[in-house]
Amino acid sequence: MRAMLLDAPRLPLRLAELPVPVPGPGEILLEVEACGVCRTDLHLVDGELPDPRLPIVPGHEIVGRVAALGEGVEGITIGQRLGVPWLGWTCGRCDYCTGGRENLCDEARFTGYQINGGYAEYALADHRFCFPLPELQPAAELAPLLCAGLIGYRALRLAGDARCIGLYGFGAAAHILAQVLVHQRRSFHAFTRPGDEEAQAFARQLGAEWAGACDEAAPTALDAALIFAPVGELVPTALRQVKKGGVVVCAGIHMSDIPAFPYSILWGERSLRSVANLTRADGDEFLSIVAAAALAKPIRCHVRSYPLAAANEALADLRQGRIRGAAVLLPG
Repeated sequence: MRAMLLDAPRLPLRLAELPVPVPGPGEILLEVEACGVCRTDLHLVDGELPDPRLPIVPGHEIVGRVAALGEGVEGITIGQRLGVPWLGWTCGRCDYCTGGRENLCDEARFTGYQINGGYAEYALADHRFCFPLPELQPAAELAPLLCAGLIGYRALRLAGDARCIGLYGFGAAAHILAQVLVHQRRSFHAFTRPGDEEAQAFARQLGAEWAGACDEAAPTALDAALIFAPVGELVPTALRQVKKGGVVVCAGIHMSDIPAFPYSILWGERSLRSVANLTRADGDEFLSIVAAAALAKPIRCHVRSYPLAAANEALADLRQGRIRGAAVLLPG
């Protein structure tokens, strides 16, 4: 099979010919229909994530059809469409796993990081960490749901019952979450890179009450702010925008250092939280919301598709902010 391989951080991905993997006990082999290109992949390639398994096939927003079943796999059929997220395996025994917080498991392994991912024609996955997906929707539109959508949803959960929400960084996660907020009749304000009028127009098109640069003040105080851009300087900026009792959620796996800020902008029972990975319960809840929304106004992922061999181009476009919505690789 063809696969894009990362040999070492800060090197371009290499197009390689690898054996089609054989599923072991509890595993499934998927023929990959589409794989999203996530900012986490960019952090991996740029050497900003510690201790990846190298060489590694990146990619953790996988949509594929079951091609083979390992021993002990039940309830899954050949040809079924499944999605594979970032969280690929947990121990199932620690306090985090047994307490409903498997996203914090110290032994967890992650797709496209310690487990070969979806920048390939085939991929293996633990069947327990896969999600059934709609059969009729285009695979490219489903792929970003499996990380951008899921992480955005977990960030929203940590914001509680906030009604007016600021989204900092209007990329793959924010453009999906914006549609969830509209579906839930919540309002949102979008904060983009300074001068990115195209992203601001995109946000308004998706229902933003206001859209402007991240260094601008919103016209009203926020109940919560969700930071998707990996920029630590946005934390004090967002804290200044939220009301007393509000929350700022850092939703990325990597962020540049947060500068010192005065206690006065945290005071007033404001809180600062981070999102770490996801749980399977997050996935079930989020995909249920997507299915319910489809009965009224479907949640659509706006995607730019690339062939598998153009993965480096897709990563470069993501790095430079040239993607509206999400980038997706199509191995076929």
